[in-house]
Amino acid sequence: MISHIDVSSVLRRSVCDLYSNLVTRPTGAAVRIGIEHHLDEIGDNALAVLDFSHVGLLDFSCADEIVAKLLMQYVSVDIPRREVYFVFYGMSESHLDAIEAVLERHSLALVTQLAGCDAQLIGTVDGDQRAAWEMICELGSACPADLANATGMPADKAARTLETLWRRRLVIRQESGYFPVRGATSGLNPGGLLADDRDTSGGTGVEAS
Repeated sequence: MISHIDVSSVLRRSVCDLYSNLVTRPTGAAVRIGIEHHLDEIGDNALAVLDFSHVGLLDFSCADEIVAKLLMQYVSVDIPRREVYFVFYGMSESHLDAIEAVLERHSLALVTQLAGCDAQLIGTVDGDQRAAWEMICELGSACPADLANATGMPADKAARTLETLWRRRLVIRQESGYFPVRGATSGLNPGGLLADDRDTSGGTGVEAS
């Protein structure tokens, strides 16, 4: 399932109708809890497109509460909270400044994408992970042997790298291989997750309540 979550709508419903800025840690916590409630309803295997298009300011404390604390629930090596993947959509340069700072602080990474643009990987990733992720995006999907053949990476290393990217929720693991995490705006089916759900482009789709 793919679900579109308008972050500004969550802000208005969770905090105040008049707000468009994500500032202060309590505001960020309230918005994250609103997003978590929505994610709890969309199933154990899903792609959530978090849309920041209508968010004004985003400060460091809100980025830490919303982005870092949300991601950490799903990328835990020990007890991940279900198999949910994220695409961060509509982020401005000012949003990215705050988000990149918290990603670096917590050694996290995420996928961001704008309409009509390729997905981008930001945050803390090593060279092998980035090379593998970019190749997966180019190929559309790949198994470890495909990645090894395309990059020259040893097969066992390719398998470990893909598994690491999956645990970090940066690629989707299916029986047929690994798929890049990206929104439906690309017109491509990210790992078969489009099969169950709806349009996520242009700000339509499900809004978290």
